[in-house]
Amino acid sequence: MSAAATGVWGRAEQQDFRSRVRGALLGAAVGDAFGAGVTAAATAAGGEIGPDGVTELVPAHGRRGAVTAVTQLTLFTVDGLIRAQVRRDTGAWHPPTDVHRAYLRWAATQRDWGPDERRKDNGWLACEEWLYVRRDADRASLLGLADDLMGTLETPKNPTAGDGGALARSAPFGLLVGWEPQLVCQLAVECAAQTHGAPAACVASGAFAVIVHGLARGGTLESAVHRALELIAPRPGHEPVTDGLQGALDAVRQGVPGPERIAALGDAHRAEGALAVAVYASLVAEDIRHGLRLAANHGGPSATTASLTGALLGALHGETALPPAWLAELEGRPTVLELADDFAMEMTQGPALHSPTHSSPGWLARYPRA
Repeated sequence: MSAAATGVWGRAEQQDFRSRVRGALLGAAVGDAFGAGVTAAATAAGGEIGPDGVTELVPAHGRRGAVTAVTQLTLFTVDGLIRAQVRRDTGAWHPPTDVHRAYLRWAATQRDWGPDERRKDNGWLACEEWLYVRRDADRASLLGLADDLMGTLETPKNPTAGDGGALARSAPFGLLVGWEPQLVCQLAVECAAQTHGAPAACVASGAFAVIVHGLARGGTLESAVHRALELIAPRPGHEPVTDGLQGALDAVRQGVPGPERIAALGDAHRAEGALAVAVYASLVAEDIRHGLRLAANHGGPSATTASLTGALLGALHGETALPPAWLAELEGRPTVLELADDFAMEMTQGPALHSPTHSSPGWLARYPRA
């Protein structure tokens, strides 16, 4: 390992970071799969799934452990962030553009039958055939990425879209632990505007990224939430998000966790409500299974809220705290693990992989600069 690669990251720090990255990405995917099953079970039962709700993985999309577009988009967010680091060597440094290009590669998976082998800029993730399937993608993401025009804060795509579609894919921004939290927040907000232009949806995405960032740096969940509240306070449209996060903190001291507490946090179909549910479920969770059950068993978008909760608890506790029986059935687990390890390696040992003067051909084949 080169001196440049080890100047900041010792071996123990690298191992801890990789565990948190794996925990966040696998946790998000497991939560997505569990929540998708809850939605499927509730639909099949006419909304009546018993007083305890769903407690184990159940089938959705034809199998147990199937993920939705929430996981797909989260993976492409990671891909875009790695590409941004690689492209930095060329002097082309604009992460929102690189993330947008990654989202366009995801959009191709929603309309094409399989990978287009003629495209040399796809890299390896866009060649994973299992991703070429529609899995409950939200309308705003599909519309926002239907053309090459990138939404910005000045001219956002879908300016009234306030659901959690952008929020749910924003955990990877928080894994940029070398960045200051205000820059993490800004990047998440800018990338949310590419599909979900409602101010609260953008601010919620930034707040979520800051919370994940605090956990990935080894902080507590409560301190990470307070840091997010500080950073979003000056942003236009922050009020619903601020109220939701404060409500989640207050609800912890209001009695035994349950569906009534979840319902009181707000409309989980809105980004600010989904974030409040995830933060509350993570704060009161006895373990990750318990947190995911709380986050998913309600009348809202269960895949979104459980995925957010899985990302938070996975970043907080690391991969070994995730339920192994659920991981064993998780669709795409090898891909999630491979991408998580690539992200951790890029962030901790990037100078050993590429530079303006020398780069690993294998790494550039995986993450082309084009």
